[in-house]
Amino acid sequence: MSFLEILPLVVVMVAGPQFLSAVFLATSEDWRRNSAAFVGGAALSISLVVALAYALGISAIGQGAPRTGLSAVVLVALLFAMVHTYRTREESEPPRWMGTLGAATPRFSFRLGFLLLGIFPTDLLTSAAVGSYLVSQDAPVTDAAPFVLLTLLVLAAPSLVLLAFGDRAEAVLPKVRNWMNDNAWIVNEVVIAFFVALTLDNLLG
Repeated sequence: MSFLEILPLVVVMVAGPQFLSAVFLATSEDWRRNSAAFVGGAALSISLVVALAYALGISAIGQGAPRTGLSAVVLVALLFAMVHTYRTREESEPPRWMGTLGAATPRFSFRLGFLLLGIFPTDLLTSAAVGSYLVSQDAPVTDAAPFVLLTLLVLAAPSLVLLAFGDRAEAVLPKVRNWMNDNAWIVNEVVIAFFVALTLDNLLG
């Protein structure tokens, strides 16, 4: 997958409660361990979903399913993600549980990272789309590594910024959190549409 294909998908993965959670955890009491645990949980769930989708795609090819059929599955998943994002656009307030992240534990943070990046609808569909897309392109599953690593880097960004800039970062992070909270659904729609266009080009080309 090229960088132009990966970057929009990464934005979809993190734009919403995922990045907001990373910001909250970066300013929690035990922020170093919490942030590391959150990213670790995310790494595990993303990798599992991509690998499972890839394995299912390989199995489908082995049973005679056409590669264009896999591209169609990717397209349907992305369109579903667009509809879900639009329907939930008015839910601009962060979930109530985010208010408890200031006193989160590493165990809770790991579980949160695993669940948010593994079963949150847009993330689940995006990771599955990556695995299926690689099969349709006859690419190895290891080609998903840049997608996974870049997603994790973005999730780790709040804590990395805090490490680098200290007090100045503490003043900026809430502003970033508020902007993401207000505009995440628009960002998601734009980047999903971009990948839909890429998938259509693959399907029709």
